[in-house]
Amino acid sequence: MSPTGRPRPDPSALKKILLIRLRRIGDVVMTAPAVALLKRFIPGASLTYLIEEPYRRLVEGNPGVDRVLAVPVRQDRRAFLGLLKKIRAERFDAVLDFHGGPRASWITAFSGAGRKVGYAIRGKRFLYDVRVPRRPDQGTLHSVQTHAALVRALGFEFADGDIPPIELPVPTEEERRRIGGLMREAGLETGRFAALHIGAGNAYRDWGEENHAALLRLLGRRPGLRFALIGGPGDRPRQAAVIGRAARMPDGVEAGRIAGFAGRLNLIETKELISRAALFAGPDSGPMHIASSTRTPIVALFGPTSPAHFAPWRTEGRLTILQKELDCRPCRQRGCVTNDFRCLTGIEPPDVAVACGKWLEMV
Repeated sequence: MSPTGRPRPDPSALKKILLIRLRRIGDVVMTAPAVALLKRFIPGASLTYLIEEPYRRLVEGNPGVDRVLAVPVRQDRRAFLGLLKKIRAERFDAVLDFHGGPRASWITAFSGAGRKVGYAIRGKRFLYDVRVPRRPDQGTLHSVQTHAALVRALGFEFADGDIPPIELPVPTEEERRRIGGLMREAGLETGRFAALHIGAGNAYRDWGEENHAALLRLLGRRPGLRFALIGGPGDRPRQAAVIGRAARMPDGVEAGRIAGFAGRLNLIETKELISRAALFAGPDSGPMHIASSTRTPIVALFGPTSPAHFAPWRTEGRLTILQKELDCRPCRQRGCVTNDFRCLTGIEPPDVAVACGKWLEMV
């Protein structure tokens, strides 16, 4: 029986399935194991993934995804109604709404699919045929486990230990050539380098320019080690400031050892760069979750979020998590009670450097 008390559908009847996760990087990445589970249980089914355009490369080329429907970040009413009409005409057998936001839930509700699976969110649960708790009554669930629960709700039985690691699409030959050229240009083709994410999705996850520069200075004491800074287009001014600040510090690391990639890579090129690094370090973020799909060791800085929910998934012993034990965390990131974001900014660069150094000595 389903969570609603109705008989579960016959899995063999699920020929066409729509998956919805519109955004953002880390959230999309953490649906990858659920996609792999679906393909494992019903390899003959056609899986269509609905996503916003900036994130499509995270699913385009995934062997479990047969088709990608990419939509603009913003749609006017006419375009949205056109999308609903297009989806309804597809006659999907089931829809899995990994997102749960307003647009995703209404797309699910009006999809015309034979089975609509989503989270039991207040005010939206009535839109789904099968509803899955987003949070357990006791304990915690990782976001990957929560997504996998939607697959389980279709009638497939598996243990949490059977949920696979995260796998993202492989780079195309053009992407490999491009990242190879950028690395040669930056002097990263030979020798070791550390990939550092300097961006921040919001003020709550901003470790700060001074901390990033201090970490570069500390790690720069290691002979021959170079650095690749990762971020989005909006992080370019910060990247320049961090490089300049690190170079000006006493015993600072010379700018020539630091390569800036902010805004220069697509999401799969970012994965390829991280996969070639000796280490990835950064706050809980999209690039951190991309790093979890590689074999590169990770040093993850957690501020307002909880590793129990959002730690890099199945990293098989190549992860160090740094966090501050504060009564106010985790929080909903609606307002900092101390007004200084100390949960993240209080993580000291020397502690991060020590954690990074342990991995650098092993690889």
